[in-house]
Amino acid sequence: MRLSSLLGRGPFGRGTVLSFTLTLTTHTAHAINFNPVPTPNLDLSHLGRVGLVGDFDAISLYNYEEQSQDGFSTNGSQSILAPLPNGAFATLASADAYIEAMCPLVEKDDALSGVVIVGNFTSLGGVEAQGIALFNASSNKVTPLPGVTGKIATALCDKETNRVYIGGEFRGANSTNAIAWIALTGWANLPFAGFNGPVNSITKAPNGNIIFGGRFDGLGNATGPAKKDQQIVNLSTANISSDRTTTAAGFSDPKNIICKTGGQDGPGNTWLLSDDSPGTFRADFKFGFRPTKLRIWNTRQDGRGTKTFRYTALPINGIMNLTYTDPSTGNNVSCDARCPLSDDPKVKFQDFNFVNVIGMSAFQIDISEWYGKGGGLNGIELFQDDIYAFAVNDFNEPSCAGIDHASSATVTGAWKVMPSGQSSSGYLNGTFDTKRDDGAKVVFQPNIKESGNYSVTIYTPGCIQDSSCASRGRVNITGIMATGTRNIDPIHTEIFQTNNYDKYDSIYNGYVDANSGSFRPTVTLTPSANQSGNNVTVVAQRVRFELISSTGGLNGIYEFNPNEAVANTNFSSSAFDQAGIDLDPEATITSLSTYDGITYVGGNFTAPDFRNVFSIKDNKSTALTGGGLNGQVVTLLVNENSLYLGGNFSDTLKTHTAGLNNLASYSIPDKNWQPLGAGVNGRVDEIVPLPLNISGNKPENVITFTGHFSEILPFDGQQAFSVQGFAIWVPSRKNWLQNLDVDVPALTGQLTTSADLRGAAPLYAGSLSSQGLTASGAITIPVSGPLTVNKMPLKFLPRSSQTHQQKRAVSGEEISGVVTGLFYETGGHNLTILGGHFTARATNGSTIDNLAFINGTKSNEVTGLGPGLSPDSAFLALAYQQETLFAGGNVSGTVNGDNVNGLVLSDLAAGTYVKPQPPPLNGPEVAVNAIAARPGTGDVYVGGNFDAAGSLGCPSVCIFTMPLSQWNRPGEGIGGSIGAMAWAGGDKLVVGGNITINGTATSMATYDAKLRQWSSYAGANDVPGPVTALSPADDEVSRYWIAGASTNGSAFLMSYDGKTFRSVGDTLGKTTRIRGLQVLSLSKNHDKNNLLDEDKILMVSGQLNLPNFGNASVALFNGTTFTPFILSTSANGSPGSISQFVVEKQVSFKDSKKPMAVGLVILVSLVCALACMFILVAIGILVDKIRKKREGYLVAPTEMSEMMYQRGGTIERIPPRELLSSINRRGNGTPMPMI
Repeated sequence: MRLSSLLGRGPFGRGTVLSFTLTLTTHTAHAINFNPVPTPNLDLSHLGRVGLVGDFDAISLYNYEEQSQDGFSTNGSQSILAPLPNGAFATLASADAYIEAMCPLVEKDDALSGVVIVGNFTSLGGVEAQGIALFNASSNKVTPLPGVTGKIATALCDKETNRVYIGGEFRGANSTNAIAWIALTGWANLPFAGFNGPVNSITKAPNGNIIFGGRFDGLGNATGPAKKDQQIVNLSTANISSDRTTTAAGFSDPKNIICKTGGQDGPGNTWLLSDDSPGTFRADFKFGFRPTKLRIWNTRQDGRGTKTFRYTALPINGIMNLTYTDPSTGNNVSCDARCPLSDDPKVKFQDFNFVNVIGMSAFQIDISEWYGKGGGLNGIELFQDDIYAFAVNDFNEPSCAGIDHASSATVTGAWKVMPSGQSSSGYLNGTFDTKRDDGAKVVFQPNIKESGNYSVTIYTPGCIQDSSCASRGRVNITGIMATGTRNIDPIHTEIFQTNNYDKYDSIYNGYVDANSGSFRPTVTLTPSANQSGNNVTVVAQRVRFELISSTGGLNGIYEFNPNEAVANTNFSSSAFDQAGIDLDPEATITSLSTYDGITYVGGNFTAPDFRNVFSIKDNKSTALTGGGLNGQVVTLLVNENSLYLGGNFSDTLKTHTAGLNNLASYSIPDKNWQPLGAGVNGRVDEIVPLPLNISGNKPENVITFTGHFSEILPFDGQQAFSVQGFAIWVPSRKNWLQNLDVDVPALTGQLTTSADLRGAAPLYAGSLSSQGLTASGAITIPVSGPLTVNKMPLKFLPRSSQTHQQKRAVSGEEISGVVTGLFYETGGHNLTILGGHFTARATNGSTIDNLAFINGTKSNEVTGLGPGLSPDSAFLALAYQQETLFAGGNVSGTVNGDNVNGLVLSDLAAGTYVKPQPPPLNGPEVAVNAIAARPGTGDVYVGGNFDAAGSLGCPSVCIFTMPLSQWNRPGEGIGGSIGAMAWAGGDKLVVGGNITINGTATSMATYDAKLRQWSSYAGANDVPGPVTALSPADDEVSRYWIAGASTNGSAFLMSYDGKTFRSVGDTLGKTTRIRGLQVLSLSKNHDKNNLLDEDKILMVSGQLNLPNFGNASVALFNGTTFTPFILSTSANGSPGSISQFVVEKQVSFKDSKKPMAVGLVILVSLVCALACMFILVAIGILVDKIRKKREGYLVAPTEMSEMMYQRGGTIERIPPRELLSSINRRGNGTPMPMI
């Protein structure tokens, strides 16, 4: 199956999130094994409801080592992919360019030899492979199949013949654009020499013959021009050297003979050897060439001259076989090691033709015999048939040759010449800001001496040799091939330059006019605009024009019988060949598909009865209903009695079927067209089936579409929605997957092709970013049972482009998505509150900006607070006091007539704004970053970036007292911007940020609420930057963790053990941004270390770059090692981020194994001692009573009994001293011994 377009692929924009549920069958043969990761052993049982909030659209638990948070590639590279059990996709092997097709190579005994992978890549899985490789799905081993160079567009694995037929735009052996590979044998030329144009698709006909489709008009391959040896190799810029030269003035320099075609002897014109000595002339070039003719002018200076010589090609060190015409006899003669030169003055020069045309970058002429006193030469020239225009003008034809239209290049911009390295020639390299047009370009002008059909290719050096892979990008290629008298469109295409090794791309196949006084063919290379990254590296090397000849007689389709040793050139005998001949002369076949005895043909063509698609059955061409489609068909796929078509069309040709915009379905049994919704708004290039479990019962095939579109069009009451080049259709629901209300994994990027493997899950090719669940902004995690992620019942909407992007006051980072959350379950309420910078849909259909409420007691009703706040607001902190919500951030607006700035209050019971609102906070850039209610009081502490609250001067931290509804200032001396706060008991507030205390800068400080006094932490100077996140490590907050950004921009993470701040070191990548910290309990201890208790672990959230892994959104740190926990991505495929871990119940550390405080130990000891004393006394009384009873003791009047009588007979009223004195006596009145 061929799933690519002749039009080529431009850059895919950022992808859209598409979702599905994958169900994999257990396979025993050729199964791909994935490595699960250990469970994190988190103990969340005491936290109530828990969740995570952030800026993401897809999220996964990190379950398998093969998972990744990396976004899909936009630099033209693709990968072999396989689905993981959790719904995400794993990358098995990455290529440096497109993967165009795959097919399983199955032997006759049904054994799988491997999967054939083809494309325009130069490496796959880190192995150099030019366009084709064999992939072992069990071991992930890549085996290159060398022998072809160029782009391979399609492959057909034929089990019956054990062959792989490939097609494209390439050269291999003696074939062009088509060849076969035989398992265990290697490459085999087909009976025909390929085609004179590109092959786009190959299928097997019902009769077993192989059908090739493309843009060609005959069998054959490249040919030489009618005028041979017309391109001159530039010797003038080569490094010329010699040995054993004469010492005579004016004759010793070997450069004397360069660009000298007059044959005149004399100083400065002639190069001579020493007397009676052999010698050598050598030329070293910075480019490669394939000479076809050598022209030599012999010298006759003073009776001297060269008699015999040999030509050695370097660096292969091969003596070349030459042919020449003997000037004395006129006969054609061959020579190699002793080629003769005439000394006849009538012979101006002699031409020697190369028997074998091979590549070289240097040559040497060894003179072995001479005339007179010694050898020498008067001139030398090399010619070739290859038509090149180099970006480096030193490699083009020499200006001294007197050529009217010599090959050349015009260079504009800041380029530098790079050495050839692993390439065949040096090249230009430039770094450009593609966000602005600085006019950088290279214009190639070849020396075309005869008009005809040419194949035009552009060469791109690999990026490994100049270490530019990370900064390579895309280039635009434009060109003019013919004068205006011919109806030939200019070239306009775009290619990626991200190849690891050298490659070439075919940019044109067709007619090219020869040079004239008024016209020259040109090819222009410019950097593509608006690429990612500030600076993009662009390279320019050379363009080749190759004349094409053929048998003629074909037109885009050819039927080949693999059982015949000689190709059939009686094209009219084939229904396929004849069908192509009947099309218009400019026909292009882009896709072929065979199903149930019918071959479907798609492309860009016209015929009397149909356009762009038709079928062939029983040797007869048949139009599809309605005469085909009114625009180009790029790709075809047959799936379950339906033919799916993608391309650039809008309707059938002769009838009207609504909704056929760029994609369509054709019912094979019913022979009618069926729209897929209303289609999409741009060209579709690829169609790939994907087995998904939509209903939860069994998997079904859904259809994926990849192309150049940005919107799925509205239909049947369904709204249009934005996508970026990727969409999934669910045939059983007759709807797009995005419209279905199902919990599904997420997929962003591109799918280009797939391969079904016998006994194993399918393989796919493309560039994907995938996660296990489609969920935006907020998810929940169960506190018991297996760890999973579950999305919240809130639909997020794309933000308006007119909305102002807010930034955090402390870090300066842009605010996006959900930043903070709160679970409120007091007084019978069940609310989930989310704040940040987002837009969401309320249950009643209205729009919510930045602060959303999900009411669990009302069937998860989603509401906002109503109008009043600016949609540009961003909420950064949430807290509640009784039934009042405090919501702070970059907040502004007018609520019930009250101005709001930085903080807004709402009544959680009523779901409305509090009236009146607190006086607004004031300052240059007001932001509330942290809110902390003081335990046991009605005071709520608000921290951030502000100078005053209403008219009260109250910088950085201010107290809102609920009973009085007024602001109060917490002491003097605090300034700066607060990033995080936490209460240590009821009297001590710990704050972090970019702070000043009494004018001294610090990152950590404390506030004593009783003394109303601020102070800096001892040792806070060791903190390398402002603190933006803080998590207690014990209930007293005597130990805690902090994070932020260092002054150099890198992230830091530190612990405080009560005395010292300790850093975990530079263990996180430079792009890391930490936004949240939380110490959690474990159900199973980790190894002991100095940073964390054995039963505790630190959850770090944000946008993280982990060592030996890459990007993650949440990681768990055990004191020594970071382990990925949560992976997330955004809708455009870029890494997502997590801002906060949200819990219903405050995290408690009472179960920690750390020692108790000394005072608490003394108090507990005292209580235990008193209890023991009481127990001993009670036991003594009981023992004494039992003893007396056993001894027959009778109560007699005593002093004590008299006293009891006098006091009412109640023991409770006996003084303890009297009771103890009685215990201290024996039964006979003798005192008991002391113990």
